[in-house]
Amino acid sequence: METWNIDPMHSEVSFKVKHLVISTVTGSFKSFSGTVESKENQFEASNINFEADVKSINTGVEQRDQHLRSDDFFNAEKYPKLLFKGKSFTRKPSGNYELVGELTIRDTTKTILLDVEYGGTTTDLYGNIKAGFEINGKIKRKEFGLQWDGLTETGGVVVSDEVKLQASLQLQKVA
Repeated sequence: METWNIDPMHSEVSFKVKHLVISTVTGSFKSFSGTVESKENQFEASNINFEADVKSINTGVEQRDQHLRSDDFFNAEKYPKLLFKGKSFTRKPSGNYELVGELTIRDTTKTILLDVEYGGTTTDLYGNIKAGFEINGKIKRKEFGLQWDGLTETGGVVVSDEVKLQASLQLQKVA
């Protein structure tokens, strides 16, 4: 088995959610880590583990970030980590991959499906072997206990239930 670690200096984990149904707010997690255990240069049937520090959530607006860390959303004090454990990673006819895994937010774990584009494997200037992946998916936030709702004066939704997940990950093979 080979072990790969997420290179946080060359990776990002973000989300997008509609606000007032007319615009999109983007946020990210600044602190995260993950490992992939794979057969020699084969990522199918890998053991995949990922976690993000909920306190590191960043939307560029500190007041909103504090609200997201509160019990209205993530409750970062009680549930400091967002966790993902891969169950299957399979190649689709298109050449891309499908990643199925268990996502845990707060105290709720649900199976989610993610689309993965494998960017390839190469060796960097320092002799480190790197692999790149672009990951996309969607979840319904209320299914994970992120229940806060607000309505406008006209009855419109303040924050959409659907959240788009995006990650651009560079893995480094552990020597």
